[in-house]
Amino acid sequence: MAAKKTIIVEQIGSPIRRDKSQRATLIGLGLNKMNKKRELVDTPDVRGMVNKIPHLVRIVGEQ
Repeated sequence: MAAKKTIIVEQIGSPIRRDKSQRATLIGLGLNKMNKKRELVDTPDVRGMVNKIPHLVRIVGEQ
């Protein structure tokens, strides 16, 4: 069984004064504080969430 590819996502922007859907997307990614990092499975769903809020998150690494 092949290992699943992952990406490391870091929050770089604050959700203050952002639309409710953008805040919900951050929570969905498991981010809620500045500079917090999460390792997530690289799926089209996760990529879509990251692409929805590129001004609030960045991809730090891929494995």
